[in-house]
Amino acid sequence: MKKTLLLLIILSSSLLCNAQFVKKRAINAQIGYGLSIPYESVDDTADSGFFLQGEYVLTIKSWFELKPYVGLILTNPKGEDLNGNPTDEFAITKAGLLGGKFRLRAPIPWVAPYIETGFGLSIGKFETQTAFISKNKSGLQYHIPVAFGLELGKETNVDIGFTYYVQPQVEQVVGAFALGITIPLKDK
Repeated sequence: MKKTLLLLIILSSSLLCNAQFVKKRAINAQIGYGLSIPYESVDDTADSGFFLQGEYVLTIKSWFELKPYVGLILTNPKGEDLNGNPTDEFAITKAGLLGGKFRLRAPIPWVAPYIETGFGLSIGKFETQTAFISKNKSGLQYHIPVAFGLELGKETNVDIGFTYYVQPQVEQVVGAFALGITIPLKDK
């Protein structure tokens, strides 16, 4: 836990640095349809909700970016499985997200595919109830972000993709189908 907090402090302080290796800086705002899915489920349940995230984008190379992020995911139980049948199984998350990730992208104008991963923390309430899992936790949980999608437009400033956060301590995956927009920041 101490190592995680130290890593986040170092990552946050890097935002204040004016290093020469950073080519461009930008803010990326994403909004989307949130989901929470348990690791194991008899009824194939997935609960839905809302996703919001902001990222500070540090472009190192045209194909590599560092991205500290802060976000929010809120999901609620639907009471039915993916086929519309009633179920008692659910995976609920009401949490803030904080962490850092890196993006590898194809430096192609108009349509640039990407993949990203990193490490972060979720702060909030988490509940997973299935025939195999019974978890009900509040507080701080670590997560591993994984995302893939496309950057669109001449300046690749529109982002459409899938972003997920694997939360091993509560045995669920949360994420979203999200749409984002990148706003370049002027250099000092």
